[in-house]
Amino acid sequence: MGAGAAEGDEQLLTRKIARILDEARASHATHNRKLKELAALRSHPDFFASFSRTLAPLFDFRQRNPSAERIVRFVAAFAGARAPKAASSGGCDGGAFLEKFLGFLLVAASASNKTARFRACQIISEIILRLPDDAEVDDQVWDEVIEGMILRVKDKSPVVRMFAIRALSRFVNDSENTDILDLLLEAIPLEPSAEVRKTLVLSLPPSNATSQAIIDCTLDVSDSVRKAAYCVLANKFPLQTLSIKHRTIILRRGLADRSVAVAKECLKLMRDEWLLKCCQGDPIELLKYLDVETYESVGESVMEALLKAGFVKIHEDESIQHYIGPHSDKNEAGELSAGTQNIRLMEAEAALYWRVVCRHLQTEAHEKGSEAASTMGTEAAVYAAKASDDNDLLERILPATVSDYVNLVKVHIGAGPNYRFTSRQLLLVGTNLDFSDATNRKVARTFVRELLQKPLEHELDDGGNMVAIGDGINLGGDREWATAVTGLARKVHCVAGEFEEVFSQVVEELAQPCRERAADFLQWMHCLAVTSLLLENSKSLRWLQGKAIEPEEILRSLLLPGAKHVHLDVQRVATRGLGLFGLLERKPSEDLVKQLRLSLIKGPSLISREACRALVDLMMWHGPQEIDRALGNDDSTQFEIQKVDSLPSNGSDMEESVNTDVLNLLCGGFDRDEWVKVVSDENESVCAVLGEGLAKMILLNDKYPSISKNSQASVLRRLICLFFSNETKDLPRLRQCLSVFFEHYPALSVHNKEVLCKAFIPVMRSMWPGIDDNTGNSPSVVSSMRKRAIQASRFMLQMMQTPMFPKETEAQDGNPNSAEATNGFAQSNLENGEEGLAIRIAAEVARFPGKKTAAERSYIAALCRVLVLLNLGSSDQEAVKLLRSLLNHALVIVATEKDLVKDMKQFSERLKALDRHPDQELLQEQADVIFERLRVDFKLDVNNLIAVPQTPVPCSTRATRTRRRVRRESSSSDDESSPNTIVPSVPTTAGARSQRASKTAALSKMTANKDIRIDEEEGEESSGLTSEEDSDDSEEDAS
Repeated sequence: MGAGAAEGDEQLLTRKIARILDEARASHATHNRKLKELAALRSHPDFFASFSRTLAPLFDFRQRNPSAERIVRFVAAFAGARAPKAASSGGCDGGAFLEKFLGFLLVAASASNKTARFRACQIISEIILRLPDDAEVDDQVWDEVIEGMILRVKDKSPVVRMFAIRALSRFVNDSENTDILDLLLEAIPLEPSAEVRKTLVLSLPPSNATSQAIIDCTLDVSDSVRKAAYCVLANKFPLQTLSIKHRTIILRRGLADRSVAVAKECLKLMRDEWLLKCCQGDPIELLKYLDVETYESVGESVMEALLKAGFVKIHEDESIQHYIGPHSDKNEAGELSAGTQNIRLMEAEAALYWRVVCRHLQTEAHEKGSEAASTMGTEAAVYAAKASDDNDLLERILPATVSDYVNLVKVHIGAGPNYRFTSRQLLLVGTNLDFSDATNRKVARTFVRELLQKPLEHELDDGGNMVAIGDGINLGGDREWATAVTGLARKVHCVAGEFEEVFSQVVEELAQPCRERAADFLQWMHCLAVTSLLLENSKSLRWLQGKAIEPEEILRSLLLPGAKHVHLDVQRVATRGLGLFGLLERKPSEDLVKQLRLSLIKGPSLISREACRALVDLMMWHGPQEIDRALGNDDSTQFEIQKVDSLPSNGSDMEESVNTDVLNLLCGGFDRDEWVKVVSDENESVCAVLGEGLAKMILLNDKYPSISKNSQASVLRRLICLFFSNETKDLPRLRQCLSVFFEHYPALSVHNKEVLCKAFIPVMRSMWPGIDDNTGNSPSVVSSMRKRAIQASRFMLQMMQTPMFPKETEAQDGNPNSAEATNGFAQSNLENGEEGLAIRIAAEVARFPGKKTAAERSYIAALCRVLVLLNLGSSDQEAVKLLRSLLNHALVIVATEKDLVKDMKQFSERLKALDRHPDQELLQEQADVIFERLRVDFKLDVNNLIAVPQTPVPCSTRATRTRRRVRRESSSSDDESSPNTIVPSVPTTAGARSQRASKTAALSKMTANKDIRIDEEEGEESSGLTSEEDSDDSEEDAS
């Protein structure tokens, strides 16, 4: 009776717990009341067992529906709640129940069932996150929980990993558990699941060790992970704790993110946390945290985002006019006097702020005005009113007069280099002014002329020599300053031809001491910089005809003498000017092209880079044939890949290189080692400029019909070698350019694939060590070179198998002559398809019939491994037959490579299946025609057929234990019979199996001690093979 009563009491308790859990899953509103009811049952001695048994079905429920999630939260809240005061001593208090329950969950977390592990980790994470800080839990229990969750972080199920990471997030701040933080940081870049990466980001604490990892997640492929990263940065990292570099990276990536949700999250971070909390709503104060002088583009994008979102409010007492005093002294002619002491200097952040605000207001006014003009009625009136408000606000912000504006800019220019950035921003502000008034335009013209005539800044080095400050090419020493001056000049001199007239007058004045040979190198550089600015902003030399200085005088008096100047900086500016001048010519002049070629060959890397860039630009603009005609070379650019001339190492060979076409001359530059090195002033080398330019040319090969396919193949070969060279790893711009080029080049046209086929073998020969005099210094270097060559071969194969862009087939879909186009494509498939590449590779392998070196053996093996990966069609039966003949030669050459022979035989079977007429033989004339079409210099004797070897290695002659040879089902081609003989057997390789068929067969072979008679009908070819079907008979005889 006592046992039955206890069992009934336990069942009653179980039903009560089940009823409470069933009611708790219906709604969150009942949880507080049900927690009290369940806590009242905790005093029962069998409560834990009944509770665990009632909860067991949850661990088999896989779906994450709302009812299951409510049960999980309810159970976690109950486990973390304190026990009621009326709890009897017979039950378990809150701490004891929690420890038992955690132990129960840890067992479930190690179960083989994925759902059980998931529910256990989910409940553990909920308990840990809900548990109060003063909860009394034994340290040993926490250690077991931490160890169990660390193991689950590496679980194969993503949802288990996610909740395990969530459970560990509360312990990650503990100084005693630094291994948890290291584990989470290591898991982020290796985690494949986006949800788990999001949980990892949300679990990281704010610290110097985690900031970089979280910022790196702003480049994650998943939108949710990037959004979570910005959320963590907003909530855990105050603005002051981040470095300037990190701040700018966060804003640049977030504001330009492709996902609207991520961009909004970044904008929320910038507005709510940084602008309002840290900067009290002052955008200029926010710009001070971003170092706008270094990261100008970031500051500009920040202001544009804030203005478009309407987060910037311009008060009435804020404008550029407040930096100008109430009085500005002028003389009777309206010109500026020395009374500029009332102007306050503007900070860099304020200058950028007002420049972006003015541009935004002007753009908005123009857009609203256009919309008002295109609509009618009330809508047009609204747009017109908005445009008028923007114009009024812009007028209130800008200086009252052009004289005040010029005075403001002059003060900042005269304040020294510390206000250089502010001066440039103010120059850009000037493009928003109105210069329609004659007086204002006169003042602005005088100011622009002063800017153009302002000499270059310089300093003295330790030896007392003058050194120009800046890049030494552009006006003012940097590109941004020259652009700002040009923009202001364009705004002031808006009448057609006026811009060229003013600049020509300035160039004429600056060129006077240069023509008289009285100018120093700084004057030369200044004059050439203004000249380059004039050429760069002119549409044609016609606009310079009849001006203060004629185009011919610019070339003869400035550019050509400057390119021969003794100072390298003058040569560099003049070489750049020659390139700009050549772009404006209808046909390039002979003296200009000669000087650029001379600067390319004879000049140092700094000058050669500018000359290379100029020649490439001229080739793309005029075409390489026009460049060669300028020197009297009227021949088209037709050179073979094997006959590419190398670039002369010095100027003494210049006369001989005059007859070399310009494309050949530039291709030879890849062989100069000093051209691969990065030039000190810019992160760019001569080879980088050359590679980028030539890649653009062959990508647009239809624009340059004078460049032959052989020339394009030679250029492509050098580009591929350059891309896989170790010397270009420090040239990220070049590698990025080439990667984009290789992605698009084979998919644009079948012509490009034909060029790629031509370049395949030359690339492999030039990159493989030991071939074509390409040697390595040590075994490690040779191994590295082979790996790069194999990577290049697989890369080219991938390019060959790249599908064509849709535009190649659009004409065939809607064209009635599509059938003819399809037939034409099939006929030319040999030159541009994988069949032609297979013939080239097989012919290259067949060139090594005799004894080979180690380099040649590895080279042949690499080619054959590419050959078997090709996907062949059956469009050209003659090509299939030729490839089968070449493959027989290749099989003989690689007969010692067992694994390779197996793949080659499988490839041979594929070819055999493609041969629709295997009885017809290939004629010698047909083979020669195919080789002629492919331009392959190889002579194949089709009459000298080579049989495919049956075994990859010759049989051993060492005598061993014998066994009986059995009859093969397929007889040999040799019909001659041989008498029964007793011979010792030799170890052989079975064609149908690579290992012993069974353990019994192996034991019988080992224990066989008698000679076995060979059947009379067995041929010579089958003498080394054992039939698997007769293995049982052999075993019976042996027994």
